[in-house]
Amino acid sequence: MNKIIAEVSIIPLGLGTSLSSLVAEGVKVLKECGLKYQLTSMGTIIEGSWGEVMDTIQKMHEKMFESGALRVSTSLKIDDRRDGREVSMERKVIAVEEKLS
Repeated sequence: MNKIIAEVSIIPLGLGTSLSSLVAEGVKVLKECGLKYQLTSMGTIIEGSWGEVMDTIQKMHEKMFESGALRVSTSLKIDDRRDGREVSMERKVIAVEEKLS
């Protein structure tokens, strides 16, 4: 299985300035999908197969509408590496930290 790493930011619009409760609803969807993820202050990093990740992001996006949003802005970055090297969120960070040593 070819894994990808995706960084997604899903922003429900028109519901005020504090969105943490809606972000939490999206993360609940992610937890239910069982993919490896890392929540950050500006988005969420998800690791898995192309299909799993895209399906999960769609469910998270739709959850914003189910939670009352009338408009949702979703931004997505994808790292799809196919040169046989290990792909993981942790490995990407370790590679940079090794160069800082």
